Amino acid sequence: MLTFIGMGLYDEKDISIKGYEKVKEADEVYIEFYTSKLVGTTRERLEEFFGREIVELRREDLEDRSRELVEKARHKDIVLLIPGDVAVATTHSSIMLEARQKGVDIQLIHGASIVSAVCGLTGLHNYRFGKSATVAYPYGKTVSRTPIRVILDNWSINAHTLLYLDLHPEPMTIAKAVEILKKADDDKMLKDAYAVGLARAGSEKPVVRCDRLYELPEHDFGDPLYIMVVLAKKLHITEYEFLSAFANAPHELSLSVE
Repeated sequence: MLTFIGMGLYDEKDISIKGYEKVKEADEVYIEFYTSKLVGTTRERLEEFFGREIVELRREDLEDRSRELVEKARHKDIVLLIPGDVAVATTHSSIMLEARQKGVDIQLIHGASIVSAVCGLTGLHNYRFGKSATVAYPYGKTVSRTPIRVILDNWSINAHTLLYLDLHPEPMTIAKAVEILKKADDDKMLKDAYAVGLARAGSEKPVVRCDRLYELPEHDFGDPLYIMVVLAKKLHITEYEFLSAFANAPHELSLSVE
């Protein structure tokens, strides 16, 4: 059996009771911090919390040597711990498909996801989100315009855009993400956009700030992890009220209420 367990958003205490019990029962336990991270804990703290050894997998273990994990699960009870929820990253769904094709049973134990946490922290309606995108570090001098295209496509249906920030070689800051978006925004299409920056979702003291997109770097978000939302052109009145109350949204954002 190969069991995928979502660890939640921040530290070792975010795991469900069902997930905790499964970890204690498993033959071998692995964790990966490639697709996301738990910035409120470490592998060593997790080992102390669960009272057992946990092996950290690298990118190549997930993408190039996943068959080894699947083969082990033929004869052992194997657990893979995943920050956030399971199968949000295509990396995990690919391993699940590989296991199914090889006749290895899988089990999913879900955890809190940043996708739903963003709605809770911002008050934005979950059904008003369009396609998401990742702001990636430039490859050489090449800056990807994919986030710009996704935002514009979502604006065409009056939808919000969730922007993941690159984690490698280090977690991208909101200031760096805005800098990259500015470079990609040749036609200044986003100069009047409003956005929300979030830091440390799942912690006791998350930071949520709403402002014009290119003004977000002026706010102090503290330590990682970070994520952003570029707002739709029009907001529901309750979305604006929530952002005003909990994210210090500027008063002029009220002009976007429909």
